[in-house]
Amino acid sequence: MNVVPRGVYRHKDMVRMFAPKSVAIVGASTNEKAFGSKVLALMDGAEFDGKTYLVNARYDRVGERPCYPSIKALPEVPDCVIIAVPREAVEQIVAECAECGVGGIILYSSGYGETGKPDRLEQQEQLAKIARDSGVPLLGPNCIGAINFESGFMGTFLGSSSTRKLAPSANAIGLVSQSGALGFALAQATEHGISFSHLLTCGNACDVDIADQISYLADDPSCKVIACLFEGMANPARLIEAANVAHAANKPIVIYKMATGEQGAAGAMSHTGSLAGSDAAYRAAFRRAGMVVVDDLESLIETAAFFGKVAQPKATGVAVVATSGGACIMSADKAELHHVQLPAPQPKTRAVLERVVPEFGSPNNPCDVTAQVLGDPQSLHDCLEALMSDDGYGAVVVPHILAYELVAARLKVFSEAARRHGKIVCAVWLTEWLEGPGAVEAELDSHIALFRSMDRCFATLARWHEREKWLAAQPRTLARRVTTESVKNGASLLDAVRNIALTEREAKQVLHAYGIAVVEDKLVQSAQDAVAVAKNMGYPVAMKAESPDILHKTEAGVIRLNLKTEAEVASAFEAIMANANKVTPRPSINGVLVQPMVPTGVEIMVGAKVDPMFGPLIVVGMGGIMVELLKDTVLELAPVNHGEALSMLDRLQGKAMLTGFRGSEPVNLDALADVICRLSELIDHQKAFISEIDVNPLICSAERIIAVDALVVKHDVTA
Repeated sequence: MNVVPRGVYRHKDMVRMFAPKSVAIVGASTNEKAFGSKVLALMDGAEFDGKTYLVNARYDRVGERPCYPSIKALPEVPDCVIIAVPREAVEQIVAECAECGVGGIILYSSGYGETGKPDRLEQQEQLAKIARDSGVPLLGPNCIGAINFESGFMGTFLGSSSTRKLAPSANAIGLVSQSGALGFALAQATEHGISFSHLLTCGNACDVDIADQISYLADDPSCKVIACLFEGMANPARLIEAANVAHAANKPIVIYKMATGEQGAAGAMSHTGSLAGSDAAYRAAFRRAGMVVVDDLESLIETAAFFGKVAQPKATGVAVVATSGGACIMSADKAELHHVQLPAPQPKTRAVLERVVPEFGSPNNPCDVTAQVLGDPQSLHDCLEALMSDDGYGAVVVPHILAYELVAARLKVFSEAARRHGKIVCAVWLTEWLEGPGAVEAELDSHIALFRSMDRCFATLARWHEREKWLAAQPRTLARRVTTESVKNGASLLDAVRNIALTEREAKQVLHAYGIAVVEDKLVQSAQDAVAVAKNMGYPVAMKAESPDILHKTEAGVIRLNLKTEAEVASAFEAIMANANKVTPRPSINGVLVQPMVPTGVEIMVGAKVDPMFGPLIVVGMGGIMVELLKDTVLELAPVNHGEALSMLDRLQGKAMLTGFRGSEPVNLDALADVICRLSELIDHQKAFISEIDVNPLICSAERIIAVDALVVKHDVTA
């Protein structure tokens, strides 16, 4: 049974489930350990705003409450039905809920698709079909549930002191998690001052999934920012659709993805395929959708809390003021690591710092006020005010070395300065007394972002600036560089090739059709012909075996470079053919290509791949053998525009090679970006034909960007 894909649910579709006025608990019990009993206890403890009905045909009453035999027997159609019964009884209850038109179903029962058994998966798909056909959203099965902190709706059996009714602050986080247990672990951040609007988990997600939940929170007024703990999904396009809903509502999404293995690279024929794994593709999709990606679980809530408090940065510069020289050094290190600018203070700011900071301190940025603040607290306040007033800074980082009673009072001064100037104070909690005086006060303050790591503080500031660049580039534009005629010619060339892998000559013909410069070549069948062609081209030359069966020529020993004489060319021909014939299984050999040697330049690899989940991808990296040795690559969804292509080059670790390293001539980056754009359009246009592409290397200089080798792999329609 195949369930027809759908667009994401919107807030109106799920509001009765996640903000219910009435809840029915199916599986209510006199056994206090039963899931139904646990849900009821949590609802009572949280003083749920709505009505609660109990359903179990075995009882007339549970405690002091009446108990009904079925959903149909209830005095009203409930908004949300929580099903806490064994799997065998579930389908009938779900069908009854659908018939009655309830607002939503939360299903705890397990033993479905997670078992891997075909009959259980079929049962799960049947539940999804009932939900889709009736229009009743179903959350689960195998689900821990959902919490609405504002209303006290505890649609869960997993409770603790943190799962209680709480009035969300103006910067509340909506948390969605594919891992129910980890989601509830993160929600315990309420104990140290973090404000949540919701906690939504999804279990097996046979109907309502994490994309639907993001879409719901995007339009919920009590949620300021969305934090997402993500594992993966069969159709990532739904996640991007939900991110677009959040963008329209001006709500940042902070996402941490688990399961970062590169299984998507298994079996790839090209360098591109081996480097374009699933995690890299997910990250590219997240970037395209404007999500804020964090690298570890510990960063998720901290980063989301920051984005819940900040507005648009007033400047890209950041100031640091500390009472410790060591903290200043640490902050400078992390700022450099994450490419966060620490510009020098403006003259009027520096004048204040020089007046206040003692001679054994530092009136620079970072500013070391020294321990003299113990005797003169006003000195720190004056420095902070001066830095906040400086137009060059959009945020001020204040490391806190010790937790003690005066910290809370100090934070009030910082908060007031941040409020007046419309900026943010980043308080870095360096003391190991994690919940010491001032910590909770900082979390609760809407003008102070608390970090328990200097590294995470500057990583978050960098992401803030990156997201602002993304926002400024919206709506995204894509100016096509390739003509309709070029697309038609490329398709004809690909259709004419019968082999899975194109030869280098065939691949370069396709590139040429797309306006990408390629080195000329001649195919020869003998050493004598090779000498004649080389003489006509002019020395030096390069020679390569042409075979659809030898994809990586360097490894096979069938390339010879910088040949300068007739004797070298003749010898090279014989050696290339001998090595080609040693390859097993024995390849089909068309002959040997003779090419002029291209003048030296920076070698870049540009590749592309059609991913089964994400579609066309484009990869850029340092070329030649360095692509495998260093794995210095950047990946994006294809096609890309010119600005995105330039950004890819800027993110390479070896980008200094492109901009003139140690006096070398810089590469024409605009011309290189144009090639990247054209190749990204090629994989997009010809995705029905092409599986993988490698252009490695592109020889890049100020005058010319030229492809000297290429591999194109078609889809294997026989597989």
